Amino acid sequence: MVKINANCWNEHGELKTVLVCSPSVLDVPDQRTADYVGWEKPVNQEKAKENHEEMIRAMENAGVTVIDYSKHLKDEDRQLNDQLINRVFVRDLACVYGNTVIPGDAGITMRAPEYVHSHELFQRWFDENTFSIQDNNRLKALENGDVFVLNRDTVFINTGLRSSIESVEMMKGKIFQAGFTEIGIIDLPRTGETMHLDMNCNVAGADLLIAKSYMRLFPVQVVNEKSGRYVMMEDYIKRHGFDVLWTDDVKHTVADINFLNLNPETLLVSTKANKKIVKGHPKLRGKKIIEVDVNELEKGGGGIRCMTMPFERR
Repeated sequence: MVKINANCWNEHGELKTVLVCSPSVLDVPDQRTADYVGWEKPVNQEKAKENHEEMIRAMENAGVTVIDYSKHLKDEDRQLNDQLINRVFVRDLACVYGNTVIPGDAGITMRAPEYVHSHELFQRWFDENTFSIQDNNRLKALENGDVFVLNRDTVFINTGLRSSIESVEMMKGKIFQAGFTEIGIIDLPRTGETMHLDMNCNVAGADLLIAKSYMRLFPVQVVNEKSGRYVMMEDYIKRHGFDVLWTDDVKHTVADINFLNLNPETLLVSTKANKKIVKGHPKLRGKKIIEVDVNELEKGGGGIRCMTMPFERR
């Protein structure tokens, strides 16, 4: 029986327990197929598996407990799950809001089985006060690459290509019950390049957010239990103690933004990440940067953050 203490109040604390899922057994053999399934390039899953194992080793070497949910599936689920090409991108499946695990809902039907399989496991792993599969019954779409738990006060959510404003309206009461006082809602362009919030910005420590420069032009709707108002994104972020590193002069790849905080001093990044970004701010120069080769995995359109779902940070 898996025992997990769900505890995430930010994106930068020491990572103690994280969920992953090993890559599918099915290759994406050519560019035409990749285009059909929404991937950037063809993928050889044997190479992807090697990349994934390297990423897991890096986290375990940093003292993180890594749980591969595919190893815990029932036999009747495993045969199908092994063939789901997007299953490696576990960030979307749910999010830990403080001590509460709220399930997501797939933005496309191709990904729906992953949500069903993982949520059934979560029902076994967590008590009913921590996780309820009923919480996503009325959701229309909520993929948690669109969610950042910035601090104990606020959660930052994008209602773009894969997550709906209707879903945020349905679940906001649960977020407030989890202990947060407000939700910041941004609505980014509905394109493959801007699919999720974590493909456009990322927390790089207790007081720094890295963001694509176009985001400074977007307002954020700030909602609490009684009211709501609009502010510009930079104002919203700075009010919560973060400086913003706007990456004005960089042509981005997934690798540049989609990294993972292992602890307040350490970032786990792709070998393809532009080091000018992760070393280009005074608050980043003292960071320890651990690089892993996830090139084959990134061809699926996601990066290290997409492939990890924190259960516990301290």
